Amino acid sequence: MRFTLKAIITTLLLALPVFASAHTGVSTANGLSHGFGHPLGGLDHLLAMLAVGLWAAQMGGRAIWAVPCSFVGVMIVGGVLGFTGVALPWVEQGIALSVLLLGVLIAGAFRLPVLLSAIVVGVFALFHGHAHGAEMPLTAGTLSYVTGFVAATVLLHSAGIASGLLIHKTRNDLLSRVAGGAIAMVGVYLSIA
Repeated sequence: MRFTLKAIITTLLLALPVFASAHTGVSTANGLSHGFGHPLGGLDHLLAMLAVGLWAAQMGGRAIWAVPCSFVGVMIVGGVLGFTGVALPWVEQGIALSVLLLGVLIAGAFRLPVLLSAIVVGVFALFHGHAHGAEMPLTAGTLSYVTGFVAATVLLHSAGIASGLLIHKTRNDLLSRVAGGAIAMVGVYLSIA
C-alpha cells in the first residue's frame, strides 16, 4: 500500500510539467498534454474517474483491477467513436449520470458481482471516451492524445483506489460513504445544471 501511494504521488509530480506547456497548439506533441488535461479539466470526468477507483477498492478482490480496466478499455472505444465523428446520443447526460450513480454506489457500499460492475462502468466509460474523442483538437496527434487521456484516467483510477484502500485500512468505511454521497450530490447538480 505504501509503495502504491508513493508511486502515485511520484507519477503525479512527474506529470506536472505537462501543465506548464507554454506553446500549446504548436506541434502534434501537444496531443499528449491536451489528452492528459481533458479528464482533469472537468469536474465531471475527474469525479467519475476517482469514483471508479474508489468503488473498485471498496468492493475489493478482483474488482480492484477489473473494474478500472473495463472503464479504460471501453473509454478508448468511445474515444475512437468520438474522434471519427460517430454520433452517440446523450453524452453529457450520460457523463452526469455516471457521477451521480457512481456516488450512490459508493455511498450505499453496493457490492455487485465483478462482471456486472465492469459492465456498469463500461457503459459510463463509453460516454466519457466519446467526449474525450469528440473534443480532440484538430492539431493533436491521435495516438498521443489517446495516450494522454488514458494516462490521466489511469492516474485518477489509481488515486481513487489508493484512497479507498487507505480508508479501508483505517477501518473508517463511513468516510468512503460520505465521499460517495458528496460525489452523488455533484452528480445531481451536473444533471440539472
